[in-house]
Amino acid sequence: MEEELLLVDPDSGEPRAVAGTVLALEDLARGDDPELEKELQREQLETATRPTKDMTDLAAEVRRRRATAVERAGAVGAAVAALATSPLPVDPSLSAGRRYRRVAEEFGLTAQEQLTCGCHVHVSVESDEEGVAVLDRIRPWLAPLLALSANSPFWQGHDSGYSSYRSQVWGRWPSAGPVEVFGGPERYHAHVRQLLDTRTLLDKGMIYFDARLSRNYPTVEIRVSDVCLDPDDTVLVAALARGLVDTAARDWRGGR
Repeated sequence: MEEELLLVDPDSGEPRAVAGTVLALEDLARGDDPELEKELQREQLETATRPTKDMTDLAAEVRRRRATAVERAGAVGAAVAALATSPLPVDPSLSAGRRYRRVAEEFGLTAQEQLTCGCHVHVSVESDEEGVAVLDRIRPWLAPLLALSANSPFWQGHDSGYSSYRSQVWGRWPSAGPVEVFGGPERYHAHVRQLLDTRTLLDKGMIYFDARLSRNYPTVEIRVSDVCLDPDDTVLVAALARGLVDTAARDWRGGR
């Protein structure tokens, strides 16, 4: 699973654009096996756990990755906040890289204002056919999963009136949110090709469905949740996500 985290001033709580320096320290410490990765904005970074079937192991891994983020951020005078949006006003700073520049050029203010932190859970599936069958069956449960994880009531210094305002900001991307029932992998992949062929998206990395087939792993990736303040809540989200996928896959194999 992956968690996106804010980098903030330890005294004021204001977001700080120090991800590049933090990640340089991580590269020095970890070499070819970094535990932290960059994200769209320089006020955030991402952690990713190793695959596991055991929730106790996952809990320990989540805490260890967060501790690494805290240590690296502390070395440059910053702190880490597991918040899905910043409670304080911020004008985000785009991370370096050609792809991020293209995203900013193509999507303008949507990209410029996009400082949000989510929690993404990968659950293994046997095939694309099984994966799409799972996506079709878990759709009704993704909104409750978001509600359970909600951790972003504030936006630009204001009470948004939402428990998860991250979901509102994230929904500005053209592919974000819930999707249709596909019925099979052919329709799923045709839908993705259509989004790419019409230049609605730059690449497959911008498939921001609430849940999707991973482009890198043989998994269903559930992306609907806010990052959680408490790591125990993160593990709960992961356990529920795995339960949804396992139940949906079993129902599909049983012809239900």
